[in-house]
Amino acid sequence: MSIPFIDLQAQRKALGPLLDEAIKRVLERGDFIQGKEVQEFEEALSLFTGAVHSLTCGNGTDALTLVGMAEGLGAGDAVFVPAFTFVATAEAFSVLGATPYLIDVDPITFNLSVESLKQGIADSKLAGLKPKMVVAVDLFGQPADYNSIKDVSEEHGLILVADAAQAFGASLYGKRVGTLADYTTLSFFPAKPLGCYGDGGAILTDLDGKATLIRSLMQHGKGGEKYDNVNIGLNSRLDTIQAAILLEKLKVFEDELSSRNEIAKRYSKSLEEFAETPSLIEGAISNWAQYTIKLERRDEVQSKLKEVGVPTAVYYPKPLNQQNAYMHYPVVSSGVTVSEKLASQVLSLPMHAYMPEKTQQQIIEHVIDAITQ
Repeated sequence: MSIPFIDLQAQRKALGPLLDEAIKRVLERGDFIQGKEVQEFEEALSLFTGAVHSLTCGNGTDALTLVGMAEGLGAGDAVFVPAFTFVATAEAFSVLGATPYLIDVDPITFNLSVESLKQGIADSKLAGLKPKMVVAVDLFGQPADYNSIKDVSEEHGLILVADAAQAFGASLYGKRVGTLADYTTLSFFPAKPLGCYGDGGAILTDLDGKATLIRSLMQHGKGGEKYDNVNIGLNSRLDTIQAAILLEKLKVFEDELSSRNEIAKRYSKSLEEFAETPSLIEGAISNWAQYTIKLERRDEVQSKLKEVGVPTAVYYPKPLNQQNAYMHYPVVSSGVTVSEKLASQVLSLPMHAYMPEKTQQQIIEHVIDAITQ
């Protein structure tokens, strides 16, 4: 038995002719940079999410960095990020000279802990830093607790950023990801629920002036003309071919979300007696970018599953405070013990919208066997 962890080829087979035609149209016109599909995709993103401005860029990491640049982050500024996340969440701001301030996550949702954030804000002030921004990561596809986080952010005058690299299509109390924070950053890395065939990203915001600034920053700081550079910026644009691919995938995305939710329900119903299955906060709908369980004997179970051909993944084996490049950054005084514990417990199972029910059942049976043997 050979089971793919994320089956991009199954999606490719379903959409093949449409994707081929979309790519062909771009090839025939030759507008590979800033072609018409880029604007069409940005308009489609705004329509889907409800965000006023959708600004596509080169990748999800650039999206975060561009937000930091637009807000003028630099030395002495504290950016609060969860320790349990992919390194890009901190990397994007450290390259600007700002200080990623590592805080803990909730043991149930794996998303940012509001109590840890409050402590981190107090700690950073005592350390002489200026609290400037909080980046809530929507880990594994579930929105963070934005209602509570927004209360804290507003109390302390912080910019709120949703790192929704894994959460496009998710929602909270009926509001799509893209409208829950001052800025929302997206990634269209191929393995994401909405992924292109290369790198891609986007920034969503309702802030008119900042959107204009970011549009300049992502094109070398361009002003009114090509060679009129009014800001120091980056070269970060979504290629037209990638936009064309994403447009076609977005047309079937709602159906794919429904399929992912059905798979997640089946997993949870079958596995809840044997492992700690994912739990959503009230009002949240996940896109199930990853279906992640918690196990005390994680490594042993993962090894057994590998032997029978069931692929799994660990996101993430090391929290940021244990990464060599980030060990010197400050950690909240109350510690990040939840993040450190999760790194030894989490295990993600195969998840994609085109997984046959028979395959799902095989995975479930093998997971139960691996846990109970």
